[in-house]
Amino acid sequence: MRRRLWLAWLAALVVCAPLAPVPAHAALPDPVVFVHGWAGAGWNWADMREDFERDGWPTDRLFSWDYRSTQSNVTTANELAAFVEQVRARTGAEKVDIVTHSMGGLSSRWYLKFLGGTDFVDDWVSIGGPNHGTNASYLCDLLIASCDEMNYHSSFLTRLNDGDETPGAVNYGTFWSWCDEIINPDGSVRLDGAVNTNVGCIGHLSLLVFASVSQRVRDFVR
Repeated sequence: MRRRLWLAWLAALVVCAPLAPVPAHAALPDPVVFVHGWAGAGWNWADMREDFERDGWPTDRLFSWDYRSTQSNVTTANELAAFVEQVRARTGAEKVDIVTHSMGGLSSRWYLKFLGGTDFVDDWVSIGGPNHGTNASYLCDLLIASCDEMNYHSSFLTRLNDGDETPGAVNYGTFWSWCDEIINPDGSVRLDGAVNTNVGCIGHLSLLVFASVSQRVRDFVR
């Protein structure tokens, strides 16, 4: 009799005990579109992509985009808009994050400001971008559209920077170095309304491979 009562009491405890919550699966991160700079290529992002993967981003949500960097950034912006739509269709994501290096920041900003990109981008990053021009534009032929557009007083930059430099609800971030030999002045990278971060003394191309820069970028778009 005592044994049956003990078993009944134990069964009651099991029935009445609250069930442990089932942990929900972590939400997938936004797809990340990496946009290289002038004379660059998608493989420029190899190190940073590996960092993203080690930090939990699925490989199939990381996209290194290639484009012809001598063409106008306006043309590139239209191509980027089409690519973002492809990424959204492929992943089912509502929005993407865009991470750019150097001139890649210009076409992506044009996409955001003039092509409706603010509706489809969550976080945007400019690493060493000539957002207000650079004298390095004279190192390439100013007869090349994209080179001319990086000139301080180009009609392209004048229009791009007129009014709100960071439109929409996008989370804007820039990362700049006071040792950047390509972006002069160094402060050209910074944008009004963005989170502007000085990463220290790092060269222009080295910004792509420094672990500290990569970590800050991941923290920003996380």
